[in-house]
Amino acid sequence: MYRQSAQDLDEIDGNRGAATMEASVDRIGTIPLFELLAPPLRKQIEGIGELVTAEQDDLLSRQGAMPGFLHILLEGQVALTSAMADGITAVVSVVHPGAHFILSSVLAELPYLMTARAVMRSRVLAIDGPSLLRLAEHEPSLANALLHSVSHEFRGMVQQVRDLKLRTAAQRLGCYLLDRVNDSKAREADFRLPFEKGLLAALIGCGQETLSRAFAALRASGVETHGSLVILHDIPRLRMLAAPDGLEAP
Repeated sequence: MYRQSAQDLDEIDGNRGAATMEASVDRIGTIPLFELLAPPLRKQIEGIGELVTAEQDDLLSRQGAMPGFLHILLEGQVALTSAMADGITAVVSVVHPGAHFILSSVLAELPYLMTARAVMRSRVLAIDGPSLLRLAEHEPSLANALLHSVSHEFRGMVQQVRDLKLRTAAQRLGCYLLDRVNDSKAREADFRLPFEKGLLAALIGCGQETLSRAFAALRASGVETHGSLVILHDIPRLRMLAAPDGLEAP
């Protein structure tokens, strides 16, 4: 894993991939967590950040360690996993660009409950946690932004628990596939899964055999797969089966 100061915006060494990132005030302003903050405050946040380039399978944070940074994913994908003492591991979430991890641990100053690992080559803005907390003590707009964001995280976790308790694996898979469709009025769609099916199985809370059965169960609702390619032939029918949030009975 390669770190670079967010204030040093030159090209990364070509041996690590000739990529550039403008971690400027304007770029930080495009991050949802900070988009409503005033430019001078975004400039202060820039000053406590580092640019991180993580190769596939690199660790960005480890379960049980004290939080040093709030990580914001700029490019790539990061999987958040949690492990039991007997070695059993589950994927809790997959982070996509624009999202951050793991804010609750940073705010509470408690050990990470999850391990963050790059699924592919990724670029991350790592903001010093203690410095961010000190800044929030004197900047109400930043404190409000952090509170708003961690509230959304909690709501997302509640939704995930509800899915595991109320939906079958086929329904959870159906909801995931529907989330990949950008056009809310589309009746058909096709796309490629963003990662391998083993990770998808862990993400929706099942084994790979159960995932295969779930895909098979969705064929009657117009779901066709060819490797990573997914074709949805009848989105309204799939929506009726999966009952995504907003469609289920009260």
